[in-house]
Amino acid sequence: MAAGARVPSEFDLARATYSDGSPLDQIHYLECKIILKPDFFSSVASFQEYAKLVRRAADDEGVGFSAKGYKNLRPRIREVIFLDTKNFALYNHSFILRRRVLYEDGFPVGDPEVVFKFRHPDYATSARTDVRPNVPVAYLIKFKAEALPLRDRVGGIRMLYSHNVQFTLDRAQKLNGTSVVELANLFPALAMLRDEKSRKIDLVNHTVVEEVLQELGELDFGKGVVAKCNAALWRERGHHKLLVGEFSYECKFQRSSDLHEKAIDRCRRFFIRLQEIGGDWVSIGTTKTGAVYRLKGNPPQAHE
Repeated sequence: MAAGARVPSEFDLARATYSDGSPLDQIHYLECKIILKPDFFSSVASFQEYAKLVRRAADDEGVGFSAKGYKNLRPRIREVIFLDTKNFALYNHSFILRRRVLYEDGFPVGDPEVVFKFRHPDYATSARTDVRPNVPVAYLIKFKAEALPLRDRVGGIRMLYSHNVQFTLDRAQKLNGTSVVELANLFPALAMLRDEKSRKIDLVNHTVVEEVLQELGELDFGKGVVAKCNAALWRERGHHKLLVGEFSYECKFQRSSDLHEKAIDRCRRFFIRLQEIGGDWVSIGTTKTGAVYRLKGNPPQAHE
């Protein structure tokens, strides 16, 4: 998507395997995220104000944008928590453990979704990390190339590689209160945290996040590369303290060769143009996860 940043080919590390001989997971998602200042989101209408910027950037760069079927959608409400040790042992080693619950009409719907991920700026490091869990339920691996603005200014791109696994967890099952060694039984990738095994897992900064997610429409970059896009506001549940906002869109593909060069160039130019015309909205140098971890002024040493 930019000089020095690309979606790695499925041929990269093609001969490498995990410890059981399984081939390394390949990237099948390109997700682009712009972290936004939360102060701009004061009502549902605020999401539509940002959608106007999306349309303007799309028009400028020859990208299709359709809100057909989206205009009457109401925001979805989800509860999000992050789990880690008191000294952020997981996050400091590039691991993220998140639980998310969808709410409808004020009540939780379905079982909680658990996401365990390893996120790192180096593709090979992320690919070689085996995130497969030891769980008795079906799980989904999602290996993503994530595009974010530069740390210090708008108008550029930096890449992270997010190796995720997600599954649902029965409401009676709790991850908080367990030890690192117990958690490593569930996620063998955490066996590396040998010095942290006695530490307990709990809510990061004792914070429960309320996410307000608004679907905005669909972007068409041509050559069959399309992506649904949305904007979200994160705020602290209880005090409703505003934390962070985000605009994101995601392309799914079977092979990196499916991403036509011209379509990816439009995707890149749109991403940069949206930062430029919506610069007042952009929050530099963080992620949604990072905003929660830094909430109490005790910054971790993550690789994000």
